[in-house]
Amino acid sequence: MLHLFRRKAAAPPPEATSDVIALEQVVKRYETAAGAYTALRGIDLRVARGEFVAIVGKSGSGKSTLINMITGIDRPSSGAVRVAGADLTRLDEGGLAAWRGRRIGIIFQFFQLLPTLTVAENVMLPMDFCNVGSSRERQARAAALLERMELSEQANKLPAALSGGQQQRVAIARALANEPALLVADEPTGNLDSRTADSIFRLFEQLVAQGTTVVMVTHDNDLAGRAGRAVTVADGMIVQN
Repeated sequence: MLHLFRRKAAAPPPEATSDVIALEQVVKRYETAAGAYTALRGIDLRVARGEFVAIVGKSGSGKSTLINMITGIDRPSSGAVRVAGADLTRLDEGGLAAWRGRRIGIIFQFFQLLPTLTVAENVMLPMDFCNVGSSRERQARAAALLERMELSEQANKLPAALSGGQQQRVAIARALANEPALLVADEPTGNLDSRTADSIFRLFEQLVAQGTTVVMVTHDNDLAGRAGRAVTVADGMIVQN
């Protein structure tokens, strides 16, 4: 891993670092025009540091809601959510945004790159948002990450000039910018051809081998079978863990 500006903080005790994700009896209810709808029903989930976990399930099973709990994008109706050293139920919106920027890397199916920024500028965005490092350090880290993704020659191009697989690699570089404790990938290969999808998956495997924790939502059962563990969600419950 790259350590151009390692944060200076006392290491937490081992018992606090064994699980990057700890969800306990998480319930999520939504109020709709048709009445109350329960998306998650008493979810218990633990993911250890350095694990590669695939979350699978049919559309409407609760996968996206579960990911929203883990990333703090949504809040549970009840239950405990502890992720990457924080109790998310105790953070306000500002605290969640700051925590997410520093501790979580999120990778989307459709890349979500800003079209008017260069590839390098997109990678620097999380560092800019969290005010991590000097301008020179940010540029150096972005360059190092792009080199790692084999995209150095694309640094000054706009995202539209890149292929889908290249754009997804930029998105992964951006997600790694602040050395997050956890990478969450929401259908990261769903918009790619099979060969490019395999390349992205192998990149995740390399990151896990280097100690990064990865949680990936996927509809691809073959890819899920290659992860360290597959968690199956159905009707808002974990039916296989």
